[in-house]
Amino acid sequence: MSDRLLDVCERLLARVGTQAEAEVTVTAGTDALTRFATSFIHQNVTDAVRRVRLRVALDGRVAESAGNQDDDEALSRLVGSALDAARLRPVDPGWPGLAPPSPALSIDHWNEATAHAEPQERARRIGAFVRAADGLETAGFCSTTGETVAFANSAGSRLTGRTSVANLDGIARTATSDGSGRASSVRLADLDGSVVGAEATRRARESAEAGDLGPGRYEVVLEPACVVNVLSFLANYGFNGRAVEEGRSFARIGEPQFDASFSLADDFGHPMAVGIGFDAEGTPKRRVDLVRGGVTSGLIHDRRTAKALGAESTGNAVAGAGPWGALPANLVVEPGSRSRGELIAAVARGILVTDFWYTRILDPRTQVVTGLTRNGVWLIEDGRVVRPVTNMRFTQSFIEALGADQVRGIGSDLTLVGGATFGYGAYVVPSLHLASWNFTGGARG
Repeated sequence: MSDRLLDVCERLLARVGTQAEAEVTVTAGTDALTRFATSFIHQNVTDAVRRVRLRVALDGRVAESAGNQDDDEALSRLVGSALDAARLRPVDPGWPGLAPPSPALSIDHWNEATAHAEPQERARRIGAFVRAADGLETAGFCSTTGETVAFANSAGSRLTGRTSVANLDGIARTATSDGSGRASSVRLADLDGSVVGAEATRRARESAEAGDLGPGRYEVVLEPACVVNVLSFLANYGFNGRAVEEGRSFARIGEPQFDASFSLADDFGHPMAVGIGFDAEGTPKRRVDLVRGGVTSGLIHDRRTAKALGAESTGNAVAGAGPWGALPANLVVEPGSRSRGELIAAVARGILVTDFWYTRILDPRTQVVTGLTRNGVWLIEDGRVVRPVTNMRFTQSFIEALGADQVRGIGSDLTLVGGATFGYGAYVVPSLHLASWNFTGGARG
């Protein structure tokens, strides 16, 4: 597969020739999804993926074109449209040039069985999820993806990579509550539908007949899905080189902006990570320490922001993400030693939260974000979960929430969570016990 895709790259570069600088990315694979609602499978779809992307730079005028065919006629049209568009563009003063040849990490986040999983294999996991719900209504999906990517440019770079990922995500529902369960892995075989379904069912039953709780500042235990939401905002609005260049970021390299127990990296090499080892510009990925012992220590860059800020690309360019800049794909929080139960036991009076949603940023530089809870919220008193709570709205600075002396515990429950909010890729995170979270009212207004 890799050789065939590289051949398409070579054919495109040959058509561009010496007319312009050029880079090509060719992706092939399968995206498959099986969905269920009212505890029955109602949809199964499979998409045979083929994407061809060409970017050219003609005397500093940059343009790109894309398609899903790789015959000679289609490739010639792709080259023609890219060159025609480039001739109409103004000179781009920030164009950093093409990535030089450089080898990618020899890490293969790939599983053959997952990449070519049959619908019956996804259906078996959904069936186990539904049976674990023990009569509660369920809904959700199971997806499998396998993709091979080839990259080449006229500067001599030639790279290939492949990745697979499986996701099982669903809810169980009582008359008055919902509970969620989810799991992700490079290997579909790692996803146990009965375990995920039992988790969703437990949350649904334990959050039934919830009562209101007054607004105010509470200690919180945030489960992994909440933590992913928080990190998405920190990374994309803060540790983002474009945001720093434009003065929109909170990040100040070398300053202790977080609790001393908190460390965060973008780490493609982590054993739980997914993805391929190079970015959309052909720059190999590498570990980037964003926070080390509470000190802001790094930023995410593509070649454009690296040039503007006198840095090096970190291998985080994303095709089509020009207005946003580079995006992290493999955020990893350094885990602690406490179990979920131990985190809860350390709370005097606080709230346990399963999920956030409808989160929207109010101020990028202070990271004040507002949003809602869902899929299970409970009051904790004297280290015990005492009752379910109706969904609440929060308005909270994420920087303050993770600031000095605010992180009271970090879980050992590292979890791969895909589909990061406003993010890209999948993050590996634990639960967190935080000293203060500002809940401003109920979800009903």
